[in-house]
Amino acid sequence: MLHAPRHTVRSAARVLLAGAVALGLTAPAFAEPPLEKTEIRYQGWAGQVTFTELAEDLGYLAPLKLKWVGNTISGPQDIQTVVTGDIDIGGAFYGAILKLIAAKAPIKAVVGYYGSDANTYYVYFVKDDSPIKTARDLIGKKVAVNTLGAHLEFVLREYLARSGLSPSEAKQVTLVAIPPVSGEQALRQGQVEVSALSGVLRDKALDRGASARFSMTPICSASSPVVPTCCETNSSRTIPMPRASWWKGFRRRSNGPRPQLRKR
Repeated sequence: MLHAPRHTVRSAARVLLAGAVALGLTAPAFAEPPLEKTEIRYQGWAGQVTFTELAEDLGYLAPLKLKWVGNTISGPQDIQTVVTGDIDIGGAFYGAILKLIAAKAPIKAVVGYYGSDANTYYVYFVKDDSPIKTARDLIGKKVAVNTLGAHLEFVLREYLARSGLSPSEAKQVTLVAIPPVSGEQALRQGQVEVSALSGVLRDKALDRGASARFSMTPICSASSPVVPTCCETNSSRTIPMPRASWWKGFRRRSNGPRPQLRKR
């Protein structure tokens, strides 16, 4: 049996020990640096579950946590709150995003998150006995929308224009900002003649017999969440925006079993 010289064994041991020490000292340099913030501040929507909330409930955001700072009913207000630094992520209609970017606001859209498909769409409702049948019947009437200067107003104005109403006639259609959770009630109490609803609010209105006059059903993306531009240029160390996880929440809500999602 051959035996290595003792000095050789000692030399080898010293080399191995030095290597282990070196690895121990250098390993942290290759480790993922800790997040500077582990919370994502956001605004909720009264009576609705947002995609961000669903993503957290399904575990897609871990180790990040959501921090609710209040509710909003306005996409433009939501993304303006991102600009002021009061929240880290907000969402709005593309038109509102473009206006802020044109004004040099330091925000960036990251992924399309709502629009229209077979299951997800807005409906403009009237009461069962309403005389409103066409776009021209809307002249002199009030239409409830969640906020002014956003998606629902744009779609309505486009609908009126395509239906042949002149600009002066279109101005006679009055938009009224009403929280979506109160939209059906405002319609039934006669405060407005038309109310735009989506999601569970739309489904409940249909169950209670409200009549749909027109809806946004072409498949499209109409909105995006935005984050401060610093989050995009800082390798997401300050406010990490897990787009893939957020997108999973969106797809799960869009394509998942609806009874199961409502139960959650």
